[in-house]
Amino acid sequence: MNVPLTAGRKTRRGLFADGLHLDIPLLVGLALLSALGVVVLYSAGGQDMAIVERQLLRLGFGFTVMLACAQIPPSTLTRWTPWLYILGTGFLVAVLVAGETGKGAQRWLDLGLLRFQPSEIMKVAVPLMVAAFLAEKPLPPSRKALGAALLMIAIPALLVARQPDLGTALLVASAGVFVILLAGVSWRLVALVIAFLAATAPLLWYVMRDYQKQRVLTFLNPENDPLGAGYHIIQSK
Repeated sequence: MNVPLTAGRKTRRGLFADGLHLDIPLLVGLALLSALGVVVLYSAGGQDMAIVERQLLRLGFGFTVMLACAQIPPSTLTRWTPWLYILGTGFLVAVLVAGETGKGAQRWLDLGLLRFQPSEIMKVAVPLMVAAFLAEKPLPPSRKALGAALLMIAIPALLVARQPDLGTALLVASAGVFVILLAGVSWRLVALVIAFLAATAPLLWYVMRDYQKQRVLTFLNPENDPLGAGYHIIQSK
């Protein structure tokens, strides 16, 4: 049986993508978003090519790291994930004990040759840890498994919130919760959790710091500070 040439080409492209463990639609979407970001940066940066060139270098580095990470076997990630989670959580505790303080927050850890924010590690470690844990359990997960997964999310999220960094804490928690949703949790349970969070959300106002409250107020009404915190929101409209 003769195989059309176009079919052969498609097969070769598919084999190439599979060999590099690439999701072509996802890769194309990332490339389009990155290109759009570069165009916006060029426009907002006063058409300064130096800024664009630096951004392109960063994008190239980021895509290279992504390609390298895609070659790591899932089994290897599963073995490394608990250690990454434990290491990241330990770093978060170290930040609260001996982290650098700046502008009212204690978010940075200085190890001499390296200065970084451990909360960035947890943006990756938390969803990986939850996924590795639930992968070993029957799906949809039981209440016991859900409780353990939520505890894995809550510990680093609360440590990040203590720095304080509410925005990053919400990102870390959201990443872990999203993995739980993908595990096939009942939508009825999801609806109940959303209703509970919506009902208790106003209580957060009383534990938020002044600058966090100001951010919320600026987001809701940027015209109150058109030349300051609300400037970029107004310009984006």
